[in-house]
Amino acid sequence: MKMYKITVQIDGMMCGMCESHMDDGFRNEFSFIKKVTSSHSDKSSVIITPEDISDDKLKEAVEKTGYKFISAKREPYEKKGLFSFGVK
Repeated sequence: MKMYKITVQIDGMMCGMCESHMDDGFRNEFSFIKKVTSSHSDKSSVIITPEDISDDKLKEAVEKTGYKFISAKREPYEKKGLFSFGVK
């Protein structure tokens, strides 16, 4: 299964509660995402998802939560399993 890692740059998160608020916002908006981790110090959220999410949809989710969408960057995501060490 193909997975995406989407790193969303967000302005306005100030603390751990902001991170939780943003994580919940993404989870509520996109029920199919596998994992989301937000960091106020990095000013970003990292989303692991089987479906790509357009910048427009991400912007809508961020702004609905009360923060400012800056940008989004996508890359393929490969799960690093416990037994994948040394496997090519």
